Amino acid sequence: MTDIQQLTITEQQWADAALIWDFHQMKHDARPCDAAIGLGSHDLGVPAYAAELYHMGLFKTLVFTGGPNPTHPERFPRGEAVHFTEHAVELGVPCEAVLQEPNARNTGQNIEFSRRVLAEAGIEVRSVMLIAMPYMERRAFATCRKVWPEVEVVCASTPMALDDYVKVIGDDKLVIDNLVGDLQRVIEYPPFGFAIEQEVPKVVHDAYERLLADGFDSRLLSS
Repeated sequence: MTDIQQLTITEQQWADAALIWDFHQMKHDARPCDAAIGLGSHDLGVPAYAAELYHMGLFKTLVFTGGPNPTHPERFPRGEAVHFTEHAVELGVPCEAVLQEPNARNTGQNIEFSRRVLAEAGIEVRSVMLIAMPYMERRAFATCRKVWPEVEVVCASTPMALDDYVKVIGDDKLVIDNLVGDLQRVIEYPPFGFAIEQEVPKVVHDAYERLLADGFDSRLLSS
């Protein structure tokens, strides 16, 4: 049986993945915000970049949100918020600058529960920076605009090319599966009230359909 990581990705598949990768990123300019939310995931690049942005003086309060990762529970057994906080503190973020939200199980809850934590801390938030994995920016933006419409949203992720991100993760197919899965959520969540609708360019949608047909489907929503 061939190891999934040894799958050869064709030039067309890489080109399609690059189109979707680029679409997922909002390309917002990093600017000062009242608070930041580090969205839970399997990627320690999120707290690392959050620490970098904190040291740049872009926010004074940082919320890390998330319980055990649903797809990789063994990676952060004490929950994403706890492990992300520890990593950021190791990188010089003061403990008193960090709030934790350890109960969220999805992106909507990440934002709703973090909003509640900030309110309980007495922090008025008119602008929020969402720090996420690179391919999660657009879905995070769409979700926040739905569940917290009055706040100004700035999306941020580690500046990184697709090729470099694949090297960090170490699994070509998994990365492309995640790109496809997140795009499916961008497309399908709005009718359920989970996110605002966003126009997907035809060239991106066509790339998505080709990758689906080629079997990059392990991160799709259950039907």
